[in-house]
Amino acid sequence: MTEDEARAHPFPHSREDAKSAEKTPDTPQTRAPAYKLAFADTEFLLREELRAVRLQLELLKPQMILDERGIESTVVMFGGARIPAPDHREDARTEALAEMSKYYEEAYEFAKLMTERSLETYGRDFVICTGGGPGVMEAGNRGAHDAGGQSIGLGIVLPHEQAPNEFVTPDLSFNFHYFAIRKMHFLLRARAITVFPGGFGTLDELFETLTLMQTGRMKRVPMLLFGREFWDQVINWEALAKAGTISEGDLDLFRYVETAREAVEIIDDFDPNGCD
Repeated sequence: MTEDEARAHPFPHSREDAKSAEKTPDTPQTRAPAYKLAFADTEFLLREELRAVRLQLELLKPQMILDERGIESTVVMFGGARIPAPDHREDARTEALAEMSKYYEEAYEFAKLMTERSLETYGRDFVICTGGGPGVMEAGNRGAHDAGGQSIGLGIVLPHEQAPNEFVTPDLSFNFHYFAIRKMHFLLRARAITVFPGGFGTLDELFETLTLMQTGRMKRVPMLLFGREFWDQVINWEALAKAGTISEGDLDLFRYVETAREAVEIIDDFDPNGCD
C-alpha cells in the first residue's frame, strides 16, 4: 500500500489484515477453516456457490490490467496451434499442415505491420491479441515482439500441459478458467479480427464472432479470413445462404485475404458506417 493510499483510507488495508492474520496464535480455533479471512481462503473461493464471484474476478483482472496499461483497442488473431513455423515444417503431423506454414509467415508479417501502426499511438491502439499458444498465435506475438511492441496472450487452462509462447509480453499474459470470459476479452477491444486456418477452437471463435455481428450484438469490424482455398473447402457458405439458414447479406460480414499487406489495406479502408 502506498503512502497516498494509506492517507485516503481510515481503515486497515486488507493486505495488512491478511499479514496480521498470519501471525495469529496457533490454537484449535485459529486452525479451523472458518477462521480464515474470506478473501484469503482459497478453499472458500473455489466452492460451487462462489462461481459467480470467480466469473467476475476473471472479467475484472484482465480488464483492470489492460486499462492500467492504457490499451484502448486490439487486433485479434485466431488460428491453429498446429500450424508450424517454416523452419519446423518437418515436425508437422501431415503434409497439409506443413504446407500451411505459409500462414505462419503471413501471421508474423501482419502482426509486425500492425504493431508498427500501434507504436504510432504509443502502444494504445491496434495491439495484437492472440490466444497465447503455439502456431499462428506464436507467429502473431512474435511479429509484435520483433516490431518492438507489446502484445496480449489470452491463455486458458487445458488438460494437457502448456505455457504461453515466449513472445507474449509477460505483463499482458493472462490465464483463464472460463472460456466464456476469455471470449469476451478477445472481443471487448477488438478493432479488427483475423482468422487463419485452424481447428475446432478457431471455428468456434469464428462462428461466435460472426453470430454477434449478424445479430447486431457487436459492432461491425473488419473480419478477415486468411486463405480462401482452405475456408471454401471447410465451410460451404453459399449452401447456407441458398438454404435460407443465413441471408445473402450475411456473406458480407467477412472478407477473404491472402496476404498480410492485403489485410492491412482493408483495415485501413474500413468504414464502420458503410461497413465496406
